[in-house]
Amino acid sequence: MAARNNARKRAFQILFEADQRGESVGNVMADWIRHARSDDRQPPVTEYTMELVEGYAAQATRIDELISTYAVGWTLDRMPVVDRNIVRLSAYELIWVDGTPDAVVIDEAVQLAKEFSTDESPSFVNGLLGRFKDLKPSLRRA
Repeated sequence: MAARNNARKRAFQILFEADQRGESVGNVMADWIRHARSDDRQPPVTEYTMELVEGYAAQATRIDELISTYAVGWTLDRMPVVDRNIVRLSAYELIWVDGTPDAVVIDEAVQLAKEFSTDESPSFVNGLLGRFKDLKPSLRRA
């Protein structure tokens, strides 16, 4: 499953870069694809990375609404950029992608938070995604 792990990490990096640059995730992903084709040192953008980024983009408004509703004490603007984008990506995969166990999605998100964010971030990410997991049937319908 290392391939899926790498795909999630790249998808997170694309979302993070788009957020930092104020660009659409589609434009940033297109840049990554172009760079990978022209520079052998750049990792490829896999099908699963594209699926995650495109899926997130299709649900972005709803995902941000969910985060704003359930992130107690945090507005989307105040949330660390890394955490915001880990939760965005993982919320999409958790709620709308079938085939990946919920525990795997949450664990991978926590690992990204450990690697890229603050000491408090893993528990924040775990708690928020755990809430989404518990509410998943109703969140998916809405």
